[in-house]
Amino acid sequence: MTPGRTGPAADGALVETAGLTVEHPARGGSGWLGRRVRAVDGLDIRIGRGRVLGLIGESGSGKTTVGRALLGLVPPTRGRVSFDGVDVTRRSRSTMRRLSTRVQAIFQDTSGTLDPRMTIRGSLGEALRRRPDRGRGRGDRAAGLLSSVGLDAGLLDRYPHELSGGQRQRVGIARALAVEPEFVVCDEPTASLDVSVQAQVLNLLASLRHGLGLAYLFIGHDIAVVRYLSDEVAVMFAGRIVEQGPADEVCRRPRHPYTRALVTAVAGRPVADRAAGEPGPVATGGCRFRHRCALAAALEHPALCAEQEPPLRQAGTGHRAACHFLEAAEEVGGA
Repeated sequence: MTPGRTGPAADGALVETAGLTVEHPARGGSGWLGRRVRAVDGLDIRIGRGRVLGLIGESGSGKTTVGRALLGLVPPTRGRVSFDGVDVTRRSRSTMRRLSTRVQAIFQDTSGTLDPRMTIRGSLGEALRRRPDRGRGRGDRAAGLLSSVGLDAGLLDRYPHELSGGQRQRVGIARALAVEPEFVVCDEPTASLDVSVQAQVLNLLASLRHGLGLAYLFIGHDIAVVRYLSDEVAVMFAGRIVEQGPADEVCRRPRHPYTRALVTAVAGRPVADRAAGEPGPVATGGCRFRHRCALAAALEHPALCAEQEPPLRQAGTGHRAACHFLEAAEEVGGA
């Protein structure tokens, strides 16, 4: 595979969030009187036209909630979401209808988008009807959509269960493209595929991005996969971005201890700490990562880490990381 990070420069942000915060009831709680979990906490991101922002984090980091908030599937508690310069945070039904042809999603599990009782022709036809022209010539267009994602028109009369996982994911991509969107949320679209099929789907997404000028939010847990498709990478931990910058820079020279652990794990090198393993305790107050931080342990747990939450600081050109001890992180190497 050849990385696809040479998209057109952004002329301002197509998608932007400012202070985006999303809360929901804690498991076992209910209503406003119960304990609430802050899944996303003060998120600021910008995605330009034709650009790809990769969002990486472990389970529970808040990355999927970000995607759902941009799609209008969960309401923000606070903050703002803008699309093409228009505040769409509190979306009316008519605004949602207009946005639905400009913003689409590709999910890991295609069962949410492909009705098992409907043929591929019917599923694509349903999506085509949402176009402003009401999908005139749907038969030819459905065949063209399949062709655009590398599938034969002979699959049009098949049902989802008659297709392989890779074929179903391609149909899901074709369905998202039916309305000619400008922005697509890709939520772990290759996570359930084997490595060879994963590579094919990533190459397809890269090709479509360049050919159609699409912008993506590409959500994943594998930093190598996210890096491949992205211009910029943002690393999330416990609802906050802890590192963000150019994809190659973040992956070649990670500055936050959590990002270092993720990169080390992908490279197959031993990880001395549990930072990149199963989600562990999240600290309250101070740095959220400190209980799992190899650097904090190496520095004998400085009081500053427990007292103040670190802001994102410059760590290079267009590169920021949220660590009180960036210079020490460079010297210690996140050990």
